[in-house]
Amino acid sequence: MAGTEEVTDEALYVLTALLLTPAQFPSVLGDDFPAACAALGIDPHPQGYGLVLGQDGEGARWTVVVDDVSLVAVAIASWDCGIEYDLSPDERSIVVSLPGWPLAVAVAAPGIPEPHDPEAESAPLTPPDAGQWGPPQRRLGADEIAQQWGTWREQLGGDEAFPPADGPQEKPTGPAAQVIEELHGYVASPPPAGRIRSTYAPDGARTVRADGPGWSMVARTDDIAFLLLDEAPGEVVPLGRGTELPALLQALEALAVRPA
Repeated sequence: MAGTEEVTDEALYVLTALLLTPAQFPSVLGDDFPAACAALGIDPHPQGYGLVLGQDGEGARWTVVVDDVSLVAVAIASWDCGIEYDLSPDERSIVVSLPGWPLAVAVAAPGIPEPHDPEAESAPLTPPDAGQWGPPQRRLGADEIAQQWGTWREQLGGDEAFPPADGPQEKPTGPAAQVIEELHGYVASPPPAGRIRSTYAPDGARTVRADGPGWSMVARTDDIAFLLLDEAPGEVVPLGRGTELPALLQALEALAVRPA
């Protein structure tokens, strides 16, 4: 690993890094932690991994999987706070180096050729095509809703946009009813690690994220839920709280993995 002043043909100029743990992983790789690991050809170790994305001295894209999760977590936290941090994992911590990047990276290393995929025996990792719709794009859409909850929620108006919890309720129909049924199935029989995740939300609430075959859900325990479906390209389906959703979300949150 190298910084900006030490780029050589053998070195890697680090551009960004990601965590790959049961509680936090690039959802573009899969619906759960084991699936995300399988996409990279690595075992789903419970402690997880760090993903280091960078370029070599010739400009080629590489994703380096390391088992020093703490080091990567410190680097990400430092960068998020605007603090410089030289992420240089020890070679002994490297699990595998994979050509390409699983996500688009907006920056490039200065002073070396433009980012490109290297010639390698295995096919390079590539970001999903934004012009298509499928599981990776659906999961990325759910990521965006989770990150921009307030913006998406405001588009629906206030609570008056949904019937009160003690009033007459409309039962979900169509694919939404299939999703609700599968979520109840998760409560009865917990799914693989990372299939349900929980993160902080304001006012003591939690953001619950769940994924399954053909669908993703983002919800707040004190509010509504949004569904994205493979069979409905680009469509976001809101689910009002009603009488059923609050208890279901609480049960899912109790099963969810949380970031350390």
